[in-house]
Amino acid sequence: MLGFALRKKINQHKLANIFVNSLIEVVENGHPEIIEMINEDPAFVYSPNLSNKHYLNQFLLIVIVGNLEFLKQSFQDYDVDAIENEIIEKFASVFDVTPQKFKSLLKNTKAFIDHNNYPSKNILYGLSKAIFYKYKLNNYQESYFKSMNTPNPLFLKRLDELLINFMWDWDMFLKRFKLN
Repeated sequence: MLGFALRKKINQHKLANIFVNSLIEVVENGHPEIIEMINEDPAFVYSPNLSNKHYLNQFLLIVIVGNLEFLKQSFQDYDVDAIENEIIEKFASVFDVTPQKFKSLLKNTKAFIDHNNYPSKNILYGLSKAIFYKYKLNNYQESYFKSMNTPNPLFLKRLDELLINFMWDWDMFLKRFKLN
């Protein structure tokens, strides 16, 4: 009981600021590791030779969608729509588009993830598949997986293990902070 009394109060606006700024920083610092992992992954017959600039905005969109999905699962007792709208507004200014346009980008990205992840509901697995298809990695696979146009499951598992580092731990956040 004492743990709940010591939680810091935070409003939706500040939460959105912290979330957006930290997610951008994590993506900018972590995307090179994702690229390095892809370029060196043994699942590929030859290296895709992606540069760090390849697909950075697509990667950020995929990571945002994943985090917003985890947000919805973690904030059942709060007004998730209000928090999500604050986040969308802040990211829209980062992407230099209107909030409506950014919402549309997120919707299209989520549809892409869902389509490529069907029938699975595993969010992280869907993000890995989205990266595989957005980065056009099928061309670099061995013929068996290439002919099926499906990612090597070992590659997806390795990518999942890296992508978890780009997901906010909302449960830990709720242990430290209380929305007001």
